[in-house]
Amino acid sequence: MNYISRRQFIQYSSLAIGSGILTSCASANNSNSVAKTDKNLDKVTYGTNWYAQAEHGGFYQAIATGIYEDYGLDVTIRMGNAQVNGTQLLVGGAIDFYMGFGIEAISSVEAGIPTITVAAIFQKDPQVLIAHPGVGNDSLEKLKGKPILISSLAEKGYWQFLKTKFGYTDEQRRPYNFNVAPFLVDKNVIQQGYLTSEPFTIQQKGGFEPVVMLLADAGYQPYATTIETTKEMVEKNPDLVQRFVDASIKGWYSYLENPEPANQLIKKDNPEMKDDLLAYSLEKMKEYGIVISGDAVTKGIGAMTDQRWKLFFDSVVEAGVMKPDTNYKEAFTLQFVNKGVMDN
Repeated sequence: MNYISRRQFIQYSSLAIGSGILTSCASANNSNSVAKTDKNLDKVTYGTNWYAQAEHGGFYQAIATGIYEDYGLDVTIRMGNAQVNGTQLLVGGAIDFYMGFGIEAISSVEAGIPTITVAAIFQKDPQVLIAHPGVGNDSLEKLKGKPILISSLAEKGYWQFLKTKFGYTDEQRRPYNFNVAPFLVDKNVIQQGYLTSEPFTIQQKGGFEPVVMLLADAGYQPYATTIETTKEMVEKNPDLVQRFVDASIKGWYSYLENPEPANQLIKKDNPEMKDDLLAYSLEKMKEYGIVISGDAVTKGIGAMTDQRWKLFFDSVVEAGVMKPDTNYKEAFTLQFVNKGVMDN
């Protein structure tokens, strides 16, 4: 698996028990609403869903430019990987906040896990289907009945959405091994991917620009790259939550404006990351409105609405992924977001 594709493994896997809780690196100390001096910062650990990359840029930017410090925070980013169960670390107190995903948040409600989403950095999930140009596979409607390379881990997520909305069938599925080689040798094959990753790899290895279809623009609309914490944190230390959310949002505005400070930290944490992929990923996030689109245009980065959560919940219930009696409202709170566009 390449490193971006393996991150999809985390996003579309179930909330299984991980490899054990690591030693806690942060605590939820009481704090004042006014930013503290450098000698009295609240220590916070944010767990990401994969190795450092542009999709984590705003959080790294808030460290690199001192934004977190301005909000009285000493933030450590703990990178995820395929062996890390972020939800388990969050509930166990090893991290204070976690980079979550909409469908996982609702799954946590069904499982009785006391986590809650407090902000949604990505208004659009970057999941895509990718096809060859010039063969007529240029829309999701046209892919019905055609071979699609799909991982088994997508079965409880977007694949059910595609079956419900476009009439896809399981007979179309072919095993996806997180390698673009089978796609490159067969023009009639379609494959899954991530907007900011596989299309870049295909361009580099295949020498052509593929057809890229963003599922979010077709109605698959979970929030992604969220900020999750525990319900206890929200209840006992809302000020800390608010400052972390506000500072992270400001970091994202800054990253979209000038990514270089964060990119230096990203490459330090993840030496395999290259400048060309960082630039490509940021370009696509901007082009497709991954961070700023919809409600975020007026309500600010991180925006969420009850209506949007309900629409997504209804869609996964219709697809048979979630139980209709699940109280989806327990998955999120609007207390910390929708405060308008921040000044950079």
